Amino acid sequence: MNNIFSFIQNLRWQDFIDIVINSYILFRIYVLFRGTTTFRVMLGITGLLFFQQIATALGLVVTSWLIQGITTVAAIIIIVIFQYEIRGVFQTTKWKNILWGIPKSYKVTPSETIVETIFDFSENRTGALIVFPGKENLYSSIQRGIPWQGRISKEMLNTIFWHNNPVHDGAIIIEGDKVAEVACILPLSERKDLPSYFGTRHRAAAGLAEISDALVVVVSEERGTITAVKGTNIERIKRKQDLNYAIDLHLGKKNERGVVRKETFQLSIAAILSVVLIASIWSNFLRSSDTLINLEVPIQFKNRQSGMEVVEVSENNVNLQISGSNALLRSISSDKLYVEINLENVDIGENNFTLTSKNIQLPPGISLNQITPSTVNVLIDSIETKDLPVQVDWVGKLSQQLRLNSVYVEPSTVRLTGRSLLLKNLKTVYTKKVSLDIIEKSGTIFAGIAVDSPMKIAAGQNETVKIKYNVLDRE
Repeated sequence: MNNIFSFIQNLRWQDFIDIVINSYILFRIYVLFRGTTTFRVMLGITGLLFFQQIATALGLVVTSWLIQGITTVAAIIIIVIFQYEIRGVFQTTKWKNILWGIPKSYKVTPSETIVETIFDFSENRTGALIVFPGKENLYSSIQRGIPWQGRISKEMLNTIFWHNNPVHDGAIIIEGDKVAEVACILPLSERKDLPSYFGTRHRAAAGLAEISDALVVVVSEERGTITAVKGTNIERIKRKQDLNYAIDLHLGKKNERGVVRKETFQLSIAAILSVVLIASIWSNFLRSSDTLINLEVPIQFKNRQSGMEVVEVSENNVNLQISGSNALLRSISSDKLYVEINLENVDIGENNFTLTSKNIQLPPGISLNQITPSTVNVLIDSIETKDLPVQVDWVGKLSQQLRLNSVYVEPSTVRLTGRSLLLKNLKTVYTKKVSLDIIEKSGTIFAGIAVDSPMKIAAGQNETVKIKYNVLDRE
């Protein structure tokens, strides 16, 4: 259960869409090909792939290689041998049903109407060849006739097999409550044990029944006999209830509500299995860690407290060694990766951070092997203000006839803004250099305040001061 929760938590929205799209495609393949020979072969190939994974996990190299080769050949067989069946599925299915519709697989066939009409044919010596498909697709085994899609009725069946109708010699295909096609040509049987009086209709019925799971009913034009053929079984029908039973048994006829409920359950199971299978493939794909790469990524800081700043960092970039599948590693953009350091509870001064996988967000399926360096030193300081006295920075020499009697600076103090660690040891601030060489008498001059970066004069403070100085003659 924990693995399932971990799997869901690691899903990105792109991964979710990827799984949904491929699960839907797999589900649509099931909907379109269920009951066909192609679908059964695809199930066999899926089983081979499963056994190949087991062989690979057990280290059975030759067995794994052999199964892989068989799987490749089987995939080609589906395309080549079953191309007519595949084409038949798409030709007889509307685009709506291919993309999103759910075609009904159950058949509600009016068997009583068909039976009554067949026995009428028997009395009137009207020849007929009627095919009831099973679960397999027939269209790869027969020569297709004329699309009809007419709802079954006595009148329609009589019209189709009327001896002057051009299509009366061919077979009709009944699907549900409709005649799907007429004038179809069935393959003839080559059996040697068939009665000598069997004509073309009977041999065609036996030929189709041998290679499919269809039920074929034949009415003899010469003798008026009714024959039901399925598989290798050929049965002479004399009573209406026997023919009705044979048709209902072949179609698995039940009440429609029960059939709908069963089909809904089957489709639900197929949808769930499609999601599970695709999710498993996705998970196995991500777990294949067969490649190691190194990436240099920057360090970023989060939750920086107001009034604090990062003064110094021992490393601006770190090297990541990551592993994963080639496809996932190729999709990673190094400019979108970074190591994140949380500054929420740091103290003023030097802080040491140990880097782990929690400091970096990697895509699911990518593993972090190593971070170099594994520790980073960060100097944190707060921004403060401090009032400091201003002192004139005199340079040069005063004339020998004069002496400096007094100096007044206005304003006498200035407010600085800067890092607390620097302001802490600062006792005074100087003006820019003022030369004594040019002073000949008492007076007033203006000088700027010398402030070294990263400190600066606080907002609203003058950046210059007025210096009043008084000089006297030496006695």
